[in-house]
Amino acid sequence: MRAMVLAAGLGTRLRPVTRSVPKPMVPVLNRPVMEHIVNLLARHDFTEVIANIHWYPEAIREHFGDGSGFGIDLTYSFEEELLGTAGGVRFASHFFEDDFLVISGDAMTDIDLTAMRDFHRSHGGIATLATRRVTDTSEFGVVITDDGGRIQGFQEKPDPDEALSDLANCGIYMFNREIFDFFPAPGESKLAAPGHPEDFADWAYDVFPGLLDSGVDFFAHETDAYWNDIGTIDELIQSNFDGLFGEVDLGLPDRQVQPEVWVEGEVEGLETAEIDGPVLIGDGARIGEGAQLVGPLVLGKGCSIGAGAGVREAVLLGRSSLEKGAFLAGGLLGPTRD
Repeated sequence: MRAMVLAAGLGTRLRPVTRSVPKPMVPVLNRPVMEHIVNLLARHDFTEVIANIHWYPEAIREHFGDGSGFGIDLTYSFEEELLGTAGGVRFASHFFEDDFLVISGDAMTDIDLTAMRDFHRSHGGIATLATRRVTDTSEFGVVITDDGGRIQGFQEKPDPDEALSDLANCGIYMFNREIFDFFPAPGESKLAAPGHPEDFADWAYDVFPGLLDSGVDFFAHETDAYWNDIGTIDELIQSNFDGLFGEVDLGLPDRQVQPEVWVEGEVEGLETAEIDGPVLIGDGARIGEGAQLVGPLVLGKGCSIGAGAGVREAVLLGRSSLEKGAFLAGGLLGPTRD
């Protein structure tokens, strides 16, 4: 089964982090979110992959290249204009042979894609949507199913008292190629607006309602895997902490200088710092004498922590710096702009 990574989004709610990089390149545990997704695809034998790109496309191309360094064969579909969640997939439809996977390149998950693929191929429906139970439905689009898992409808961010389901749509889909028969005609998307290209299409507003109206069987695959949309700064910080605590399987460096203190590459000043994990320190970091590092904490590549400075429960992006004697508790710190 081939796969498509949706990587065209900008991530406006993550500004200022996304002022110079697209959302898929925002780091979690010092690696881009999309790299974690690509590694997940490779682990589950999805080795033929296409990614749609739009915002800062060269940042993605330069990092991933042809995918060979990550165990996949990666090609790209550049959208001159954003075509919507479904329109971008239709634009790349030449890539797909029969059934295929669509997964977000800017959300964090360790879902068992092998189990989802097996389920998709077992039920005979045209589509499978990954779902996860949530406590606050007002933050998600939810999927309504019958006892057999067939999808009967949707609600968009319903109040918990009015929700007909607590199954959140994770935005991870498997389709048979016939799905393209249920796309809106050019210019007929329900989200069509001035400036939208004619081929614009959306899963939630166009394609899935079309399946319901046609009485076509499609199914929900419930998972209890980790899933975080990383739509906000708080969610970005939390995904880093969850990775440190092992709530999501992202892989940590083999090198531990003490329990729960992981180090990448060469780091200066470890011997004089006071460190209480879990802490991840990126390659090229410099830590001043007597600095205190208290986890959960992620220091990005090339970070600088001044002598006597203290930092705890935070995420520092690459090349961030904390001055001598300064103290930071909580939040996210980025580098000073040139």
